Amino acid sequence: MDIKTLYDADINDITIAKNAFDKLYSAFGQHIESWQHEVVDRLANSQWTGTASDHAQARIRFLGTELQSAHSELDFVGKALAKAAEQFALAQSHLVYALDDAKDAKLTVAPDGGITWDKDPASPTYAGAGAETTAIAISNRITAALNEAAQADQEISARLNHFATNASNGTGLDAATVAKDQAAETGREQVPAPGTDPNSVKQWWNGLTDSERQKFINDHPDQVGNLDGVPATARDQANRINMKRAKQDLQSQLDGLGPEPKKYLSVAETNGGPVENPDYDEWQRKHQDLKEKLASIADIESRLSGDKLRTRGEPAFLMGFDTKGKGRAIISVNNPDTADNVVTFVPGTHARFATAIGDVDKADEMVRAAKESDPGSPKTTAAIAWVGYDAPQSLYPEASSDSYAENAEKDLARFQTALRTTHEGNPSHNTLMGHSYGTVAVGFTMRDHKLPVDDVILVGSPGVGVDHAKDLNIDPSHVYVARGSEDTMIKHVASTGLAFGLDPVDNDFGARHLPAGSTDHSHYWLPGSVSVKAFGAVIAGNGVGQ
Repeated sequence: MDIKTLYDADINDITIAKNAFDKLYSAFGQHIESWQHEVVDRLANSQWTGTASDHAQARIRFLGTELQSAHSELDFVGKALAKAAEQFALAQSHLVYALDDAKDAKLTVAPDGGITWDKDPASPTYAGAGAETTAIAISNRITAALNEAAQADQEISARLNHFATNASNGTGLDAATVAKDQAAETGREQVPAPGTDPNSVKQWWNGLTDSERQKFINDHPDQVGNLDGVPATARDQANRINMKRAKQDLQSQLDGLGPEPKKYLSVAETNGGPVENPDYDEWQRKHQDLKEKLASIADIESRLSGDKLRTRGEPAFLMGFDTKGKGRAIISVNNPDTADNVVTFVPGTHARFATAIGDVDKADEMVRAAKESDPGSPKTTAAIAWVGYDAPQSLYPEASSDSYAENAEKDLARFQTALRTTHEGNPSHNTLMGHSYGTVAVGFTMRDHKLPVDDVILVGSPGVGVDHAKDLNIDPSHVYVARGSEDTMIKHVASTGLAFGLDPVDNDFGARHLPAGSTDHSHYWLPGSVSVKAFGAVIAGNGVGQ
């Protein structure tokens, strides 16, 4: 595809072909109705019986199926042409706008896409000091438009060839073939349901054109952004739309709360005290929740934008987003689909949407630690803060319950599978890490699912639902545990009836111990600490410990 071909293309020709197939589809449908009335119904109401009649009616029913199948195939052709016209028109408009902008910027675009400009400040056609930057941006837009058109061309050619083959060899008369074609057509119109296997999701995504993918992102960001099997860059784009809409909605809810109610209904004494206003506590709860979530969105927006106060220059990707209830957020430092090393970090008690940015800070530390553990290596690391489950919000009784970990299993297992499904190139070295109750969620998931992970790190763990590392469906030599000497709370819990199985730092558990020094339960990720350095080494595939 070149500039002239796309620019001069008459998209109306495709629309004319589409309209012709629509007329054929309509006429063929009328023919089927006439045949049904004149032949099928008359034969069914006749007095003709016997073996010959049975054979004739069976053949007519079969012929009816063939006619309906052919009718459906004609419909698919018309829809394919309509989609092609839309895609070509969009690509053409992108090219035209880019060329118009180039003209306005006093840039000259050659037929091969090369861009030149007048560099003489004294000339009336001088393009300005920023011409080179503008030229690069416009060149990228032209290339994108041509690629868009080329992909649309390949797509419509493949689809029309498919239907032509069906028509020429007779498979288009087969109901099973039509059912497959219908499933493919439906897939172009509907997002797979939540919980769909990531491999099926990726297959669906790969079958879409760029314009179809963009349409799903724009029209259904809440579905695409949280769908495991969709690549990280697309999920990020969709979730940024989700976040913008959620921010507006949360602000509207906050504004709708109105002024703070009085704490007491009156000053009258009842049992020695004033009468409390039942609306006050509810208003305070809603107000705090909304303010927390809005503050968290602001922090996440800052991190995604590359604010130097929040980042060391590594890009972030918003791979999951939901503010309902306690909310969820899945944020990756660097792209997990292209990174050589990928770690998923599952936080514990008190984790929720409002605290997600603190977990992203830990992810930043792990990326840096992995890089420092492998100096000079060109390998990259992605660290994911996975606030993708409803974590307990109190130490007791919530954090003593199995239910939060059990409810996390399917989502965490599917997310780990998706990391493999969407990864590009050679398989990455994947690590799954949990902290505190997050290790319970990790342990239960690994115990009940065969996860595609290379290493697991259990930090400050009260137990993981098994009594030996081998029961986590991974070689015990790839199970690491870390507990600081001042993490006395977890040490106590892990040795009591509140534990989830044998204490993971017990030698009988069979895991490898990482150095953690004298840290307490909340400071394993301090920059430069022995614990975070150890985490970085494991994440980079340089296993340490005893």
